[in-house]
Amino acid sequence: MMMKGNIFSPKKTALFLGGLFLAFFLPVSFVQCADTVTSSIDWVILLMGLFGGLALFLAGLDMLSEGLKKVAGKTLKTLLSKMTSNRFLGAATGAFVTAVLNSSSVTTVLVVSFITAGVMTMAQSVGVIMGANIGSTMTAQLLAFNISAYALIPVAIGFFATFTAKREHVKHLGMMLMGLGLVFYGMGIMSDAMAPLRTYEPFMLFLEKMERPLLGILAGALFTGLVQSSAATVGIAIALATEGLLTLPAGIALALGANIGTCATALLASIGKPVEAIRAAIVHILFNIIGVLVWLPFIGQLAGMAVAISPGEAGLAIPRQIANANTLFNVINTFLFIGFTHWFARVAEKIYPDRPDKTGIIIEPKYLDDSLISIPAVAFEQVRQEFGRMGQIASTMLADLPGASRSKDQKQIDAIINLDDKVDILEAAIFAFLSKIRQQPLTEEESKIHQDLMTATINIESIADIVETELSSLIKQFIDKEREIGENTRQIFVTLHHEVHQSIDSAVKSIRDNDQQAATEVFNKKEKISQLSEDLLARKAKTIGRGGAIELATARIEISLVDKLLRAYSLAKRIAVVVLPPEVTKGV
Repeated sequence: MMMKGNIFSPKKTALFLGGLFLAFFLPVSFVQCADTVTSSIDWVILLMGLFGGLALFLAGLDMLSEGLKKVAGKTLKTLLSKMTSNRFLGAATGAFVTAVLNSSSVTTVLVVSFITAGVMTMAQSVGVIMGANIGSTMTAQLLAFNISAYALIPVAIGFFATFTAKREHVKHLGMMLMGLGLVFYGMGIMSDAMAPLRTYEPFMLFLEKMERPLLGILAGALFTGLVQSSAATVGIAIALATEGLLTLPAGIALALGANIGTCATALLASIGKPVEAIRAAIVHILFNIIGVLVWLPFIGQLAGMAVAISPGEAGLAIPRQIANANTLFNVINTFLFIGFTHWFARVAEKIYPDRPDKTGIIIEPKYLDDSLISIPAVAFEQVRQEFGRMGQIASTMLADLPGASRSKDQKQIDAIINLDDKVDILEAAIFAFLSKIRQQPLTEEESKIHQDLMTATINIESIADIVETELSSLIKQFIDKEREIGENTRQIFVTLHHEVHQSIDSAVKSIRDNDQQAATEVFNKKEKISQLSEDLLARKAKTIGRGGAIELATARIEISLVDKLLRAYSLAKRIAVVVLPPEVTKGV
């Protein structure tokens, strides 16, 4: 079986290098420090438990995230796009969406797509990004529950639900449950593996250094940057605290560092992306770094607040206190900086101004982002937006033909023909993007959407081809041979062209906005378009026998024009029909 995806992806490579670093450098450094200390620690068993547990932890997080995306991706995308009318609501929405999606990076990518589509301004997005930081701490809150002893129960239930259920929704819920169980099981393995280190003096000395805020923050940032998961860093801190190996101040320092390190994920994800994506990453970095700098002198006070919220027996309550401190840090920072969203947006725009247009590039996709492929429900929305852009170009091609005909301007017709190159480029980009989505596990509904978007894209490109190769050629014949159309015939053509053009616009809107009303409007024009074409053909049939060769040649061109317009309308119906339910499309 062929493996999907690149096994040498940046995240996997970073995790591998981070593992090598921890597996070889840290044990060697501890052994070098232990000149007079003898230890019975079995490093092979310890490292096997540590990295095996970390692997299960990260695999569980990935499975949990995938299940959540499948279950709630479409709903949360809609929620995020509609509930950003003010900065406070935006922050609350960002926190909720990130808590459910289990990924602030995915939330940031969604935000970028809304900015690009014009649904959200850069200033509005800042509040959502701030809220995303709060949502990302929910994983740590879950991890603070010490239920690793029961972790295999959700793993077993989730496994059977995933592999035996017939309903897609139940399978995805099972995936979430199994992922959650693996997260806790991995935590338990890491915690048990590190238990012998309680008597290993070099390691204890190393952890004592973590209480120095700068060193702890640096360690947390580096490890998070390597594994690209702040949850993994905070999870290890909680596991260490569970075994009594980590103090609260040291745990807070690691958590603060994780907030900085997670910016590396956003920064890497923005490379090669639109300007808005890079600016969103800059906002994320500015917010987290400034927040950490503000709290650097007040880690003691932050620890005091965490203890006040979750008091308990010394040592036993530290895991929960670390999780609470992490949440408090992000909540308080959001309230501190929520009034400066416009400032963050302006700074990001100054740091990374608009780039000049690329020379030699005819057109390139604006909405397609590979980062969203793992959430098909959202990725399909990006395809719809790009389809709308492609459809607008095809519609413009048809709309400009009458003007070129009246002015008898060959250059204007050539410009219309050249627009087809843009349509072809976007078609190829959409097909490539849809092909990548197809490699994801899709539900039956998502498979149908995939097929519908493929069909719609082929048909809109066919409309552009009709304009480029056939309608444009017929208009050129009128210009070259100096043909003239009678006034009555011209009026029928103008009306017919207008109706077909409106049909194409409605068809494009039906796909772009998933709008059934727009699709219905396409079919509502069927009777009028048929009547117009019949009237024109009847008029031509009466005049053909009475005219000479020139009139006959002109009539043939006019009849061909009608035929091409009817073909374009037929393709518009094929586009619109995919939006309508089967019971409505019977007989159309």
